[in-house]
Amino acid sequence: MNMPLLSIITFLPTIGAAFIFLFLKEDSEFTATNARWAALWVTSITFILSLALWIGFDPSTSDFQFVENHAWLGGTINYHLGVDGISMLFIILTTFLMVICILASWQSITKRVKEYMIAFLIMETLMIGVFCALDLLVFYLFFEGGLIPMFLIIGIWGGPRRVYASFKFFLYTLLGSVLMLLAMMTMYVQAGTTDIPTLLTFHFDPMLQRWLWLAFLASFAVKMPMWPVHTWLPDAHVEAPTAGSVILAGVLLKMGGYGFLRFSLPMFPEASQYFAMLIYGLSVAAIIYTSLVALMQEDMKKLIAYSSVAHMGFVTLGLFTFNQQGVEGGIFQMLSHGIISGALFLCVGVIYDRMHTRLIDRYGGLVNRMPVYAFMFMVFMLGSVGLPGTSGFVGEFLTLLGAYQANTWIAFLAATGVILGAAYMLWLYRRVIFGELTKEDLKSITDLNAREVAMFVPLVIIVIWMGVYPESFLKIMRVSVDNLVMHHAEAIGTDHPPLPGVITGPNGASVPEKEQGAAQTEPAPATAEPAPSEPATAEPSTTESAPAPTDENSPEQEDQGGVQ
Repeated sequence: MNMPLLSIITFLPTIGAAFIFLFLKEDSEFTATNARWAALWVTSITFILSLALWIGFDPSTSDFQFVENHAWLGGTINYHLGVDGISMLFIILTTFLMVICILASWQSITKRVKEYMIAFLIMETLMIGVFCALDLLVFYLFFEGGLIPMFLIIGIWGGPRRVYASFKFFLYTLLGSVLMLLAMMTMYVQAGTTDIPTLLTFHFDPMLQRWLWLAFLASFAVKMPMWPVHTWLPDAHVEAPTAGSVILAGVLLKMGGYGFLRFSLPMFPEASQYFAMLIYGLSVAAIIYTSLVALMQEDMKKLIAYSSVAHMGFVTLGLFTFNQQGVEGGIFQMLSHGIISGALFLCVGVIYDRMHTRLIDRYGGLVNRMPVYAFMFMVFMLGSVGLPGTSGFVGEFLTLLGAYQANTWIAFLAATGVILGAAYMLWLYRRVIFGELTKEDLKSITDLNAREVAMFVPLVIIVIWMGVYPESFLKIMRVSVDNLVMHHAEAIGTDHPPLPGVITGPNGASVPEKEQGAAQTEPAPATAEPAPSEPATAEPSTTESAPAPTDENSPEQEDQGGVQ
């Protein structure tokens, strides 16, 4: 029996939370310190275990791997987990950022530390569950469950307007998700199952697809968020503690994009094609409008929050280009943004912990007192701008390349967001880091300590790694993305060029060329001689890439039969 690795990774944080709750009873500094260390150990072990997914993952197939499937509810709804080349990377992103969040909260959180760590550990379980759930109800429970700990983190440990921000966050996301639940119930009635792999092969009526697509859009658009339902995000970011902002921008926003990839694009392909121009319009509006709004911000957290909405506009634009470069660019942009935006919020948190203000005008000349901090901030700022050699460049370039293939004008308008992004990030960096150190209270500010350096160094390495060698991430998702794009092309009746080195197998799945070649080296079985009345014809070579086989009753095959 195989080890249930996904279940261990998913529920280990909850076990850690139960340990803290049961064995750390007293409300003392000793208990708080032990809670911090327990949370750090649990999240670190979870991250190490998640790396086993990467090591054991087979990128040559689009099938789900590490699958666990057990009967759970009513004989129809199963506890079904699994990952493919798309979801696996998001699990690793989640487990990695959780370690950073615990380190970031080490000194800034001093009240109710035990409860704070429990909330974060439970939220980690719920976030990981979203990315590995393969049943509609299981996905919905994890997807909605994540609202509760985030609501508490903002509402209890947030800023002065924390109650307003937490309720706004909760109500916005819950309202959209109710419509998604109704859509899931409709899908169950139509298909007779809640199993996601089965639903991926089920064809819904084109008109019904549109209504289901809109219901899922109501949830995912709020979660990302897309313009104009983004107004909850700046308030949530401003009031949340630093680690809350990191996990909100780094992981929770990515659930909306992941939902499009797992549900909207493969299950409702005709509807996705029908509403593509709507998504293009909303994406371009988000990129341009929120970038202009970011230019006017005086609060550093609000500026980065609006920049997140603009970057998510690139994600939705790439996903709905329905081509390899665009979809890969959208996924890569989500991963890159999860690292960079989280790091930028950490940069704000570092100086907020020292000066207790986020106003840009209160700073200036920090490079004179904090050179290491200035360097770290510079790397993440340039990554957000999309400088070549950083992860931000790869995601934006692939997204714009895919958008150009889909619609030239949309790509042109979206490219203006790159210019605006450079404007507001360079403006922020110049005013905070450069200039004369004139403010008296800044003359005693200290540079990064060892704990803060330990937080930032892995983030810097990953930003540069993803920018210099993106293939190490793209090869994981490539075959899964190709299968998604091919499925969409077949559903709407367009041609899909095969990937180099990948051949379409007889069941429509992507098969590596080396495996195809190995199969061709085996001797072919003997075949009967052709009838005398019919001349034998040479079979076409199977070593060339061929389109997916059509139905045996298609007009093309009937014509071929008539010629023979």
